[in-house]
Amino acid sequence: MRREELFSLVQAWVAVIAMIAVLFMVGPVRAVELVHNPGYEPGQIIVRSGERKLYLIVDGERALRYPVAVGKPGKQWFGVKAIDGKYVRPAWSPPAEVKRDVPSLPDVIEGGSPHNPMGERALTLTGDAYAIHGTNRPKSVGTFASYGCIRMYNEDIVDLYDRVKVGTRVVVTR
Repeated sequence: MRREELFSLVQAWVAVIAMIAVLFMVGPVRAVELVHNPGYEPGQIIVRSGERKLYLIVDGERALRYPVAVGKPGKQWFGVKAIDGKYVRPAWSPPAEVKRDVPSLPDVIEGGSPHNPMGERALTLTGDAYAIHGTNRPKSVGTFASYGCIRMYNEDIVDLYDRVKVGTRVVVTR
């Protein structure tokens, strides 16, 4: 094999290896979709529990739709709240009901811990101990899994967190 041919072959292999490396470096794919506004007022968040979807209403025509996990049977709630806090890698203290069901849980799990169920971001909601937050259990997204919180993929909660403000209206429906 001539030197030029060998050089071309090596260049081709380097290109293939580089492409494979790039594919492995890319993080998880976000699950958000741009969809038609299902008939809600712009600027609010709608959680359709039965669909296990969260909609951020962009304008009269469009909404961003994210898959979510919602409350297990008997743990769901429905109604209107507002975002009253925004937190990055929040610490988590299990609510009394969770602690009663799982007494071995510590009183606080530090933010950033792989055992912290809040994930990368949390948007707390008025009136209760509920939040829209990331999760360290991505396989739970799309299911009925929580004690009432709305769980999102970490990549999606980071996106939503950057788009909303304290005071954003949140409507949870069946």
